[in-house]
Amino acid sequence: MDYGKAALDKHKELKGKIAVSLKDTLDSKEKMSVYYTPGVGTVSDYVAKHPEEARDYTWLNNSVAVVSDGSAVLGLGDIGPYGALPVMEGKAMLFKHFAGIDAVPIVLNVHSADEIVAAVKAIAPSFGGINLEDIAAPICFEVEERLKKELSIPVFHDDQHGTAIVTLAGLINAMKITGRKLEDAKIVISGAGAAGTAIVKLLHTYAKPRMFVVDSKGIISKNRGDLNTEKKKLLEYTNFVGVDGSLEDILAEGADIFIGVSKAGLLTPEMVKSMDKNPIIFAMANPTPEIMPDEAKAAGAAVVATGRSDFANQVNNSLAFPGIFRGALDNKVSQITDAHKIAAAEAIASLVPDPTPEEIIPGPFTGGLVEAVAAVVK
Repeated sequence: MDYGKAALDKHKELKGKIAVSLKDTLDSKEKMSVYYTPGVGTVSDYVAKHPEEARDYTWLNNSVAVVSDGSAVLGLGDIGPYGALPVMEGKAMLFKHFAGIDAVPIVLNVHSADEIVAAVKAIAPSFGGINLEDIAAPICFEVEERLKKELSIPVFHDDQHGTAIVTLAGLINAMKITGRKLEDAKIVISGAGAAGTAIVKLLHTYAKPRMFVVDSKGIISKNRGDLNTEKKKLLEYTNFVGVDGSLEDILAEGADIFIGVSKAGLLTPEMVKSMDKNPIIFAMANPTPEIMPDEAKAAGAAVVATGRSDFANQVNNSLAFPGIFRGALDNKVSQITDAHKIAAAEAIASLVPDPTPEEIIPGPFTGGLVEAVAAVVK
């Protein structure tokens, strides 16, 4: 099936894929007087005097803003706010379908950290949570950290943390298949942007494995003079031995796991063959992975995961973010912590009690998924 053509046709037919629905019918003059004037004035006056109860009288208990500036959309790059809008609508659709959350897509025509922070803070009183999406690194790190400090509602950059949570969930079960322990594994991460950085930090918090990050210029090491601030911070968790070289070099030195959040075709069958026996390949570049699953398997990979829905083991943020926000809203969580992320990963992994190479993580339609994740966000 040509999913691109089907998507174009369907989006044009529907003219977008979300809409506002009402919780009651507006079919009488009495209801008009209750929900709008004069009745609503009493509610407004009460909430103004008791802002701590706003969640009980408005949609703050069930609303999330899905915010992007369009600077890092999927694998398409900086395509601007209009290009980002279909993706933000899609996230809103998933929020509603899987978790019953009312999500609103908001695309910003500003791109500096100061402007994005100011815009989100200005609209924050309208929402119970903020889901940041498709904001380019390194600005995304500053934006999230500042908003987490300055807002009293949960702020979650899904490109970072949703990816990291589902990656950890998949690795927990991949370890069972290959008989490894995550703390003993040698992991190579290709891609030092938002997703790669979050994966490194969460894996370090969870198991402290040996990790090496590779960007377009090679292994990130203390010997390089071209690292920005965020890449320098990665050295707190990776490459403690200070090795230099290429992706090919570091994989050939006994790597157990490859995690790709970079670009299509980067990983060759020869590189997979050079890794340790029964390697684990998470090739998650979208829409085309670093290596196609059949090639990776033919080269000896024991477990292969991608970011695509048409292959087994889809590492997709949709397994995490609906439940994360469902739990945060229901339990009045003001900040999503590393403990929440790890618990969410373990909850996702637990839904596949007997993992196989073709099933290490559940699918987005697995029964009880949202409830399992929401239950640990307390």
